[in-house]
Amino acid sequence: MRPLIGTALATMLLAGGIAPAAYSSASSVEGGPASRVAASAPRITTVARPLGGKVVVIDPGHQLGNHNFPAKINRLVPAGGFKKPCNTTGTATNGGYPEATLTWRVARNVKRRLERLGATVRMTRHSNRQDRWGPCVDARGRAGNRIPADAKLSIHGDGSTASGAHGFHVIAPTDRRPWTHDIFKPSRRLALDTRAALRSVGLPVANYIAGGDGLDFRSDLATLNLSDIPTVMVELGNMRNPTDARRMTSRHGRATYAHGLARAVRRYLR
Repeated sequence: MRPLIGTALATMLLAGGIAPAAYSSASSVEGGPASRVAASAPRITTVARPLGGKVVVIDPGHQLGNHNFPAKINRLVPAGGFKKPCNTTGTATNGGYPEATLTWRVARNVKRRLERLGATVRMTRHSNRQDRWGPCVDARGRAGNRIPADAKLSIHGDGSTASGAHGFHVIAPTDRRPWTHDIFKPSRRLALDTRAALRSVGLPVANYIAGGDGLDFRSDLATLNLSDIPTVMVELGNMRNPTDARRMTSRHGRATYAHGLARAVRRYLR
């Protein structure tokens, strides 16, 4: 609690047109003449931390070493009423830049941005190494449930071989009782905010997804089905497309993705 300013000092400050609230508690008790306190005490400034108290889960898709552990990543795990392989190797650009590396670098950039806004960020993986694998998609889906977190972004890159296929799209869960009935509505809102935020930083919507609006709704993804918090999966672009690949392999391009994703979370949690 702020110490009370003495009556005499308060009267003097008000007479000079300066409100006592403009002085810090330290300035009011450090001693010395009141005139010296009034001359040296700084104004209190509050740095805005709009996401203070919020918890966000960031899921960088795949793991660089998945291809070295076929038995582990091919093991079937729960996916929301059915089973799927634990994980996959992910895709890559035509030049060999791995999806796991793209998602890891973008995710770390998003994490830094959200933490500067005051959020607590939990990552589903903590490395990008050839001697590591996973985690499995069921663990990714449940990440943040126990906290519970306020939102989850799962970051991926697509690998379409369709001619000219490019641009990002956002995947949200359908309404599947009992799996996603509690989150499909807020997840749809998170998807809309994510699409709007990525558009706002100049990224093009995918031209190869049905509907052409950059949104896709799926019931077959464990990352969505097993989540109890609002969750979307973002395909940042088509890694097989030369234009998208140039963006994904450049520091500036990855920063653009991260800027858009951090803006999406801020929009959703505002």
